[in-house]
Amino acid sequence: MTLANLMDRLPRKGIEDLAFPRNLLGTFRRKSITFCTGVTDETTIVYWLQSRTFSLDLRLSEAADTPVTERQGWVGDTLWDDQARQLSWRIAKSYQPRNQWPEPAKLSFIGNCVLEFAPSGAYVEDWRQKSAAGPFLGLRLVSAISEASGQEFALDGGLIVAGEHAAFAQSRLPMIDEALQRAASLDDALADGVATVAEIESYEVSVAVGGRTITYSTNSQRQGQTIGSGAFSIRSDGLVAQEGFVGSDPCVLLYRVDAFEPDFVFDNQTPSTLEAADWMEQEKRHLARHAVMTG
Repeated sequence: MTLANLMDRLPRKGIEDLAFPRNLLGTFRRKSITFCTGVTDETTIVYWLQSRTFSLDLRLSEAADTPVTERQGWVGDTLWDDQARQLSWRIAKSYQPRNQWPEPAKLSFIGNCVLEFAPSGAYVEDWRQKSAAGPFLGLRLVSAISEASGQEFALDGGLIVAGEHAAFAQSRLPMIDEALQRAASLDDALADGVATVAEIESYEVSVAVGGRTITYSTNSQRQGQTIGSGAFSIRSDGLVAQEGFVGSDPCVLLYRVDAFEPDFVFDNQTPSTLEAADWMEQEKRHLARHAVMTG
């Protein structure tokens, strides 16, 4: 069945036990990052998609022209510290051989904006919600079965559909990942012959903006292809299976259902005091003249 058929047949798995503020569910584009030095980056392509318990993150400094060794992408378990009001991530494997964003996130919310402050004071990131309403699906990739050998092996990743947007992540083969983890950097791994460009790119994080066609990806070959294009099925143990590939080898990807709401409204507003609402209404000729929803 197709991804759309799958969402027609999957039973609902709600977010009642959500550990963090629901403002964080959906698709976020980074509008800017401002550093303590006073400089701001509004150019780098950065997307963050959030499911109930895991995140997908893609960062490309030059969009499709980002050098292979400078791309960033990862999937991670989302951890919430309610006392400190901080978000952090447990990342087992990522595109890069090291964690380039080690700080937790101290968050503030206003409208469709999430402000992420580094506790050290190094930077603040301005994220904007892009999802409005529609299906909300989170599938956490747990393993794959080789069609050739029948062998099942661990694989990290996930698939998130958040209204009109979607993302997919899939880690490298364990043997390739282990070799890259021993390298100081991807540049060194490439120069030393530890891995080929294709093997480095095989850690995929892809984002489809405004549909299911991939807009940005760590894998050059995936741009313009479709997220969730392989046939899906629901197994008797509740796992979702999808026909796919690991490298060039046909396999079956196995997912655990993390969340599924067939008709979900994503948060694009935050509350204010009655006095603030009265002020905005009174002054709307000035305040609302050029105000638009940005994502």
